[in-house]
Amino acid sequence: MYPERTGHAPAARAVEVHQPTPLPPAVPVAAPLVPVQPGSIPAVASIVLPDGRVVTGYAIEPARPEPVTAKPAVSRAAVNVALGGVGFLAVCGGLLLLTTFITALTALITQLITLAAVIFGGWIAVQVFSASGHRDGTTVNIRKAIFKRNHFHG
Repeated sequence: MYPERTGHAPAARAVEVHQPTPLPPAVPVAAPLVPVQPGSIPAVASIVLPDGRVVTGYAIEPARPEPVTAKPAVSRAAVNVALGGVGFLAVCGGLLLLTTFITALTALITQLITLAAVIFGGWIAVQVFSASGHRDGTTVNIRKAIFKRNHFHG
C-alpha cells in the first residue's frame, strides 16, 4: 500500500537499467521499376541522416491550399447602407420639392379665386348701380298718397 500512510519506511528496491539495443543498418533493397511516361518523371531527392545513412525518395509536392478570394476593403453591408442613405436623401429632396410645388399651387388657386370674386363682384356692382338701361317691373308713384295713422288713402 502506501508507506506514508502506515508509518513504515519503504523497503529498498533493486534498480533495473535498460539499455537500448542498436539496430543494424538496413540494407537497401531495390524497388521494382514502375513504367512511367517519359515526360513526367518526378524529381528524386536524397537526404543524409546524422548517422551517415542516405535516404532516397521522390520529392512530394506540398499540398497547396485553395486560393482565398480577396475580400473587398469595404463590406457589402456598409455599401448597401450608404446607398440607402443616398436614396433616402434623394427622396427627401423630392418630397421637399413636392411640398413646395403643392404650396405654390395652393397660393395660385387662392389668387385666382380672389381675382374671380373681384371681377364678378365688380360686374354685379356695375349692373346694380348703372343708370343706363331700362328696369323691369312696376313703377309706383306715391307722391300724392296720404298716410294717416298707418292707413293708406290713395
